[in-house]
Amino acid sequence: MLEFYLRSAHGLARARSSLVGPHLDDFAVALREIGYCRQIGAWCISYAVHLGLWAAAEGVCIGALDEGVVSAFLAHLSRCRCPGHRAGVHAVAHSRTQVFVQYLRARGVVAAPAQDVVTPELVTGFCEWMRRQRGVADTTLRQYRDVAIALIQHIGDDPTRYEPGVVRIAVREVTGRHGTSMARVVAKVARAFLRYLAVEGRCRPGLDAAILPVASWSLASLPRYISAEAVQRIIDACDPDQPCRARDRAVLLLLARLGLRGGDIAEMRLSDIHWGDARLRVVGKGRREVLLPLSQEVGDAILAYLHGRPSVDACDRVFLRSRPPWRPLASSSCVSAIVRRAIARAGVSAPTHGAHLLRHSAATAMLREGISLHAIGVVLRHRSVETTAHYAKVDVELLRSVAQPWLGGTPC
Repeated sequence: MLEFYLRSAHGLARARSSLVGPHLDDFAVALREIGYCRQIGAWCISYAVHLGLWAAAEGVCIGALDEGVVSAFLAHLSRCRCPGHRAGVHAVAHSRTQVFVQYLRARGVVAAPAQDVVTPELVTGFCEWMRRQRGVADTTLRQYRDVAIALIQHIGDDPTRYEPGVVRIAVREVTGRHGTSMARVVAKVARAFLRYLAVEGRCRPGLDAAILPVASWSLASLPRYISAEAVQRIIDACDPDQPCRARDRAVLLLLARLGLRGGDIAEMRLSDIHWGDARLRVVGKGRREVLLPLSQEVGDAILAYLHGRPSVDACDRVFLRSRPPWRPLASSSCVSAIVRRAIARAGVSAPTHGAHLLRHSAATAMLREGISLHAIGVVLRHRSVETTAHYAKVDVELLRSVAQPWLGGTPC
């Protein structure tokens, strides 16, 4: 398989005679299996050979290729004098070299790096409790874990010694100079963490009441959205005849027509699509499941993408990356990046550029078509109608017509 990426006999002989030579044939097979094209695969192999040549000159064995050694190799590239290589700016060196190092780690040739942050036992139990008892998603748990670790660094790991004043100081220190949104998150996590400890009998109950809620005014802002015409321009900017654009079009339609969240799309699996009765199973916040109707337009877009979608064994995620290695979209940020690129291609001026923009736009479009707030809340999977009522303020002209005059004359 190495011959697929390296064509010349000299290059093949040079690669196989290098320090990493015994691993290159299997490495080439692995690159081929995960979909690397000839050019990208050749780059990965070339940097692997260069790494081996440099390591041999430095007296570094292949099993010692840790992060420090790789960093030293990358620093060497700017002043490289190795035979057959040249010095300069190697913009893709880090990513291509990491492909080979990760391959060696997967095969047990190189030891996995030690974890920089060890999760305390208290935080591990807290995250498991939140997952089991509260149904918190893994993406949210990652944020909770980081905040809980930061809190423990300030209040210690002995819950029996926690006091209200110490807890409040810890919340203030973790919040630091962040804004109101971060302060709300830290306070929320701290209260949940203290409730968990109290339930487990590890700290005295009621400590969570020592953390006052951060002042905020519900529904104070207007929802940020774009018109239905602008949404259609963004969707039309994706050519379904191109595999990458077909994926983007399906993602945009799921956001704009069904009001899904970015995380819903990143986690969507092939088994969630019920083609027989045109339904889509969505597991949202709190692990609540709902079946949404799958319209002809959205279903056709998903099918168009699936026909050209790379076949990946043991992966049932619907949406994959557009370039090899073929892996699922990592998180909602990948979906937001798809929206951002589509907005740029369409030349639409938008107040925001994330996945939630199309969710807000879907809600406002339904409201202006006369759909009730209750029905909109069902589609958007809101727990409270007060959340859906946020969209009732989008018709500014109607609000002006029903607004009462200021009784005190000119408002201040």
